Amino acid sequence: MKSVADIIVRPLITEKSMDGIASKVYTFEVQKDATKADVALAVETMFKKTKVVKVNIINMKKKPKRYGIHFGYTSEWKKAVVTLSEDSTPIAFFESMN
Repeated sequence: MKSVADIIVRPLITEKSMDGIASKVYTFEVQKDATKADVALAVETMFKKTKVVKVNIINMKKKPKRYGIHFGYTSEWKKAVVTLSEDSTPIAFFESMN
């Protein structure tokens, strides 16, 4: 059984993800084998007084990269976009970034 702390790898801090904070939409990098139900449970457990309404999951594919004469690929990873209900408290970590 996966621990809820292991499901969410890290929050994603980009310009696009920070624009969603006003409408209570948060973006996280999650484990590659995590499901929508796992992500919703992890967010509600880790951040108290939050209620997840919707979870969208995107599989980010590897991309070719070149470092001088060396070729390689970026790693594949999974992104989760979590929408909270209107009466939920906002996540304090993201609020402090704004």
